Amino acid sequence: MDLDSVYRAEYGRCVATLTRLLGDIGLAEEAVQDAFAVAVQKWGEGLPPNPGAWIVTTARNRAIDRLRRESTREARHAQALLLHQPDEPKEVGPVRDDQLRMIFTCCHPALSPLAQTALTLRLLGGLEVAEIARAYLVPEPTVAQRIVRAKKKIRDAGIPYRVPNAAELPERLTSVLTVLYLVFNEGYTSTSGELLRTDLCLEAVRLARALAELMPEEPEVIGLLALLLLTEARRPARVGPSGELVVLAEQDRSLWNRELIDEGHELVRWCLRRAQPGPYQLQAAINAVHTDGPATDWAQVLALYDQLLQHTPTPIVALNRAVAVAEVHGPAQALASIDDLDLPGYHLLPATRADLLTRLGRTADAVAAYDEAITLATNDTERTFLETRRARVTPG
Repeated sequence: MDLDSVYRAEYGRCVATLTRLLGDIGLAEEAVQDAFAVAVQKWGEGLPPNPGAWIVTTARNRAIDRLRRESTREARHAQALLLHQPDEPKEVGPVRDDQLRMIFTCCHPALSPLAQTALTLRLLGGLEVAEIARAYLVPEPTVAQRIVRAKKKIRDAGIPYRVPNAAELPERLTSVLTVLYLVFNEGYTSTSGELLRTDLCLEAVRLARALAELMPEEPEVIGLLALLLLTEARRPARVGPSGELVVLAEQDRSLWNRELIDEGHELVRWCLRRAQPGPYQLQAAINAVHTDGPATDWAQVLALYDQLLQHTPTPIVALNRAVAVAEVHGPAQALASIDDLDLPGYHLLPATRADLLTRLGRTADAVAAYDEAITLATNDTERTFLETRRARVTPG
């Protein structure tokens, strides 16, 4: 494990630990960031036996030093609390997994849903503001402002960083599911750099398993786990030998993880027996169809997307549905179905339009759509893929 891995794994937990002690998330973040800066200098010859405890202790000492320089009564009180608290306060409550417990803790119902997930993704998921903005298809300043406002509300309203009890878990579940879903998505298609961030994918799957153990009768929890397993199963075939993006239709299915697929299918069947469909269960069912047999049954996929669009009538779902429409009813009908979609800055909309235009023989329009998609794409692998597709349809 390197320092970057420690940062992603421990940053949010350390911030949450110090926040409980200080009552000030801003001060806690600064102290933890200072501690990691010290770690860069001191860990050159290897990590300590317990990196997380080292960070908490160093950050606590940094916070104490800062508080000693201040003369306010509140600062002295916080200092006294720090001096008399152990490094690792014992947590109690129904959530045993440390990281999952912190996610539930941060998804406080006093905050707006977007603020809950944005703050949690930033502190505990290790995602940057740009990555969170991409997940929500909103400008970066909007996400940054929401995070700042969430921290201010926590501080001003005195919202406690308290582990929720069992009765409080259901009201926080939707945001927790969103966090795990978005962490996995960032790992499966990263905002920038290489296409895959395997560590994020594996951590999201691990947390989804822990959540399923905690709430085994929640259909959407099981649906999310099934979705992540079936998607993760295809990851080995998603990148070619030269690092190129390989789309679903061109993937070598022999590389797919059959053990994960079988487990995912069993979970989907469990959901079907419950007959309480929700967005994650329907997405899992779609992925079950993709991984069932030698080829995709697109008519069944389209029927599932029709149901998903009723549950989640968003432009993203409509765009994904168009891919199935093209396979079942042809590219012309699919193109008409996305003409009015409003997804500013989302490169997959012009990329999908470019593919449909190519299939319709409208070469010049396809090239223009590819140019737009290439301009909007932020991931190098995706951009190279789009450039390759564009070159195939360029006139002359």
